[in-house]
Amino acid sequence: MYFNEESVVFYNGEFIKATELTTNSYSQSLHYGNGVFEGIRAYQTELGARIFKPYEHYKRLKFGAEVMNIQFDYTEEELTEITYELLERNGLKDAYIRPLITTGQDMSLLTSGETNLIIQCWEWGKYMGDRLLRVKTSQFQRPNPKSCFVEAKVTGHYVNSILSTNEAKKEGYDEALLLDMNGNVAECSGANVFMEKDGKLYTPPRGHIMAGITRSTIIEICKEEGISIEEKHFTLEELKQADACFFTGTAAEVIGLESIDEYQFPLDWKKSHGYQLTKLYKKEVLGQRQKAKAS
Repeated sequence: MYFNEESVVFYNGEFIKATELTTNSYSQSLHYGNGVFEGIRAYQTELGARIFKPYEHYKRLKFGAEVMNIQFDYTEEELTEITYELLERNGLKDAYIRPLITTGQDMSLLTSGETNLIIQCWEWGKYMGDRLLRVKTSQFQRPNPKSCFVEAKVTGHYVNSILSTNEAKKEGYDEALLLDMNGNVAECSGANVFMEKDGKLYTPPRGHIMAGITRSTIIEICKEEGISIEEKHFTLEELKQADACFFTGTAAEVIGLESIDEYQFPLDWKKSHGYQLTKLYKKEVLGQRQKAKAS
């Protein structure tokens, strides 16, 4: 699904076949989850492959390495250039891109001095599909921000996402919604959440959530398009009185919800801001909104 005999990855300064990539079984990333990653998309446009907001993604990758005390010296420009070459070597214009920084062999709990960079890419449709989602409130909470750096995409943090997703899927739901330590809505297992009430959008503020790049893009589009939006805390009870709801993320893009637990969102999805934003976001990633504004 992710690679074949001809697939190429970037590994520590070289482009090699994906089948040649090996894992050190003593890696600190494997044993303790001490690594950081990113999820990026490239889109096929009239001008060829366009990576969406590569500098923002690689800036966040470097932030993750910094807070985890992982040595990492690439610049955003170098990483972007490497990624475009990787897409070309794989013959891909519409692709999902996964940069991953792993740490070396070290069984202590001090960050390893060895760092490895892997960048992979493959064709991947919208992670959560296109149909409206049935979502379950998870028994698991979003990690306490005093326990870790919640805005860093650290590999080990995603055990929380796996637990909540497994729980939801086993009970017949499509996805999981997590609350924070204070009982407020935080995010989906792998995406940010927006709710619509009386024509206005609300999304949880930074602090307990992954500060998604798609999330910030949606906020920017709303402001440009005159869609009223506010970053604020809201409870599950408030969400269950909303008119509509949607998730955002690089892998998921923009995807609407049918329900949360027993509550069915009453607003026709095609009449919601979320539906409008699915169209606007697609134009944004393809560079069509910028082109329209310039003309």
